[in-house]
Amino acid sequence: MKNKLILFWVIVALAITSIVVICTKPTKLGLDLVGGSRLVLEAQPINNAEVTPDMMSSLQFAIENRVNKLGVAETVVQRAGDKRLVVEIPDVSDLNQAKAYLGETAELEFKEPLKDGNGEIIGWKSTGLTGKQLNKAEFKTSGQTGQFVVDLEFDMEGTKIFGDLTKRLVGQPMAIFFNGEMQSAPVIREPITTGNAQISGGNDGFSPQEAKQMADLLNAGALPVPAKIIEENTVGPTLGADSIAKSKVAGAIGLGFVMLFMVLYYRAPGLIADVALCLYGLFLFAIFKAVPVTLTLAGIAGFILSIGMAVDANILIFERTKEELRAGRTLFTAINSGFDRAFTSIFDSNMTTIITCAILYCLGTSIVKGFALTLAIGVIVSMFSAITITRNFMHLVFGTGKLEKPWLFGLTQEEIDQEYQAVETKREKAKFGILD
Repeated sequence: MKNKLILFWVIVALAITSIVVICTKPTKLGLDLVGGSRLVLEAQPINNAEVTPDMMSSLQFAIENRVNKLGVAETVVQRAGDKRLVVEIPDVSDLNQAKAYLGETAELEFKEPLKDGNGEIIGWKSTGLTGKQLNKAEFKTSGQTGQFVVDLEFDMEGTKIFGDLTKRLVGQPMAIFFNGEMQSAPVIREPITTGNAQISGGNDGFSPQEAKQMADLLNAGALPVPAKIIEENTVGPTLGADSIAKSKVAGAIGLGFVMLFMVLYYRAPGLIADVALCLYGLFLFAIFKAVPVTLTLAGIAGFILSIGMAVDANILIFERTKEELRAGRTLFTAINSGFDRAFTSIFDSNMTTIITCAILYCLGTSIVKGFALTLAIGVIVSMFSAITITRNFMHLVFGTGKLEKPWLFGLTQEEIDQEYQAVETKREKAKFGILD
């Protein structure tokens, strides 16, 4: 009982922390809920050269990196024709601020080692070579080793700076930083004065995905083609204030009916499940604010779906508990056996959902990613809610006492008396549902 009380106060502490986070952190809403800015960019060909689909893909990746660095901001960057990108930035109604996001200086830098008196590397210092001097980066296989590598091509200014650096840093590493994070630190083997360089992945080499990501990161620092803003405007919430209000009412009614059903059908356990469900919503919303996750209609759909899955887990547990009570098991044993035997089904179903969410997040667009992220977080928290919170409350409320009032579990005395009565040999065995 002591451990159960400790866990109870841990849950209370988590609830208080969640309330503080919810009250102090702002809620980030997507374009469909709060509106924002809409910009149309058009790629400008260099020296009348054709703008290829690969250039547009790299340009799209670069823009997404600049306006959506956290990966959960729900900024929409999509192709429109052969040479245009449509960029929608939520909750930014100032067009000058929106354009500033797109026009930020690329945070791509080449740095050299900073050494102490003993020649040990203690950091990195700027060399003056940045993404401004990089024409392009592309990944391919090396003709000598067959491994994937990334080729760099500098402009005239970058060629001179890079040549001087490689002459001075032969035998030493030169680090490549993007957005303040080191991506690679290749060792300079010989002076390179042609303006071309190659990044390898060491002895093991890059995987195709790593090489492509490296090339995309480098191209994000130096846009493959210039882009000009040809259209700019602000947009209101696509759902509208009235639709949002109706969605809130519909959600509240739906949740209310679910909670009422739990109480009417499962009685006391249903009431405990409703309390755990409220705590679940509190924890999940606090996590969304702390990450932060930008809530769009798709994200809210993932949130509501995870609530349904949380209720589903409680239903599995309570039905199993009622079966154990009908079989004549004592209350303490029935509760533990109900949770233990329902756990496998709950875990398997939730893991398949999480795996699906991971696939959607890796392969989907930003809107799909928002749905996958909120659903995955919700499923993980729902497992904690159903298995830990509900179980703790059930033990605290019912303890190890006898089932004096079967109606509290939606049963009648006749249902229980129809089967045999079992007696546990030891309390340790009863915990796992092992009977004489």
